[in-house]
Amino acid sequence: MDIPVTKASRSKLADTDMNNLPFGKYFTDHMLVAEYVNGAWKQPTIVPYQPVQVDPANAAIHYGQSIFEGIKAYRNEAGDAYIFRPYDNFRRFNNSAKRLCMPEVPEEIFIEGMRQLISLEKEWIPAKKDHSLYIRPFMFAADNTIGVKPSDRYLFMIILSPTGPYYAAPMRIYVEDKYTRACPGGIGFAKAAGNYATSLLAATEAKAKGYDQVLWTDAFEHKYVQEVGTMNVFFQIGDTLVTPPLDGSILAGVTRDSVITVLRDLGYKVEERALNIDEIATAYKNGQLKEVFGTGTAATISKIRELCYKDMIMEFDTDSWTTSPAVAARLNDIREGKAEDRHGWMFRV
Repeated sequence: MDIPVTKASRSKLADTDMNNLPFGKYFTDHMLVAEYVNGAWKQPTIVPYQPVQVDPANAAIHYGQSIFEGIKAYRNEAGDAYIFRPYDNFRRFNNSAKRLCMPEVPEEIFIEGMRQLISLEKEWIPAKKDHSLYIRPFMFAADNTIGVKPSDRYLFMIILSPTGPYYAAPMRIYVEDKYTRACPGGIGFAKAAGNYATSLLAATEAKAKGYDQVLWTDAFEHKYVQEVGTMNVFFQIGDTLVTPPLDGSILAGVTRDSVITVLRDLGYKVEERALNIDEIATAYKNGQLKEVFGTGTAATISKIRELCYKDMIMEFDTDSWTTSPAVAARLNDIREGKAEDRHGWMFRV
């Protein structure tokens, strides 16, 4: 697909401090736009980054049909640009679309559109450790009619943001046993905007107590751990890594899957199973809870130095950990071209 490009009159790159890149603050010069109307996708275009005009009756605002993905592009040692596992995000994006009665985006628009956009903007990929170009594909309803029904018109877009580490320091996490993020049969597995809106109150209350995020528990008993607000979660109990199963209530994280694969490559035992917070607390008391860390595209791998459940504080010496640093190092080596890409994860731009 040959995507028409309208270039920006002036690049913002020279005005951007690439040594100071807070997550999601700066955006590149161009974006991809594709419209779905009358049952078909129209020709995508790449245009200068700009505001989107939205009608007050926009269906996404009123009824919440809005989904997104998070992907990253990196430079290897030779300076070539690669995207990490974009096809996995492509499939997850369309799974989210189906759940919210939205049209699936064709591969040539999602993957090829992304490739051509990044090819145009590759100078924006930071050549610095733990830095990357964050890719945000998203789609929202574009009908301008009030009425509870799937929209007939949609906009799909991709924007890019150079970024540094999402969490620079090990995190303090509060175990949430009052509010509910998702339940079976709902949209917890979808990367829908509404999932994040419902998480804000619990996260805000946790931050008021001095914590960075919450660890969600199940909707019925508030006992079985699910995921942290911005990432999946792993617990090393003895020599085994345990992570909650994909039961429809949590996001099928691409980084989660990558970490499971790398852990097994490194010889670790991994279990995907229901994990009760009481089992975690008991393992901590017995000295068997070795490491706790989160995984996500934005967060990558984030150590958790403190876990608070009711009146119990679980604290960890993250400087002594070996498992999560080993996984992070292997993933970084694959992304930077220092280690063999045995699983075909790196997509060359």
